[in-house]
Amino acid sequence: MSELVTLLVKATAILGGLGLAVGVMLVVASKKFKVETNPLVDEIVEVLPGANCGACGYAGCADFAERVVNEGAPINGCPVGGFDVAKEIGGIVGQEVAEGEEQYPFVRCNGGLNCVDRFEYVGFEDCKAVMMLSDGEKGCNYGCMGRGTCVRACPFSALSIGEDRLPHVNKNLCTSCGLCIASCPNDILVFAKESEKVHVLCMSHDKGKAVKESCTVGCIGCKICEKSCPEEAIKVTNFLAEIDQEKCTACGLCVEKCPQNTISIR
Repeated sequence: MSELVTLLVKATAILGGLGLAVGVMLVVASKKFKVETNPLVDEIVEVLPGANCGACGYAGCADFAERVVNEGAPINGCPVGGFDVAKEIGGIVGQEVAEGEEQYPFVRCNGGLNCVDRFEYVGFEDCKAVMMLSDGEKGCNYGCMGRGTCVRACPFSALSIGEDRLPHVNKNLCTSCGLCIASCPNDILVFAKESEKVHVLCMSHDKGKAVKESCTVGCIGCKICEKSCPEEAIKVTNFLAEIDQEKCTACGLCVEKCPQNTISIR
């Protein structure tokens, strides 16, 4: 028994010694190979929201802070933090930033239940997945698939799919990070400024006959809106109306004249 105890004591001593030696080596290595960071980077990280969503285009908040300090990345590059965070960063690095107009994701499609389905899809609820089958189940290949890819891409739960099978944006939760826009396979979601009141809710470039066969509210390229606009703010190109927001006065004539109710004013 005494020999067993002696062996256990020796084994414990050896393991303890090894642990102590490894610990000392790690401490020495951490000091010897320590990478000094710019204190400005640490200050910027402190004021960032810490979402690490990647909406700035970098790997995370720390990476963004390093790019601002070391590579001159724009100080207003964090859409989640917005102007307030950009102003704080500007104070740290000695730059001024002007406050821009708020903009939010806007759904440029009103198809949803207004658009026919070519077949019944059964499978993974994802817009990209359904589009792998003959460009999607919808009669319009340009429209919203309504399968919620944008909803799942939003880290702030600011989007939801409504009963109309279209995404809806909750501006109270939206940070304008743009991740939903990047996730949409049909580029249905775009940024729109709050001052931009009139929008064409269609992305189709099909001819009028084909559009009418698939969607009751799609743009048929008739040019009635273009001819009606007193400011020449609307042009129809490749069978789709486009609004020049710089010229548009939101008079509403195009909305009134559109035979398909494709144009909306908010």
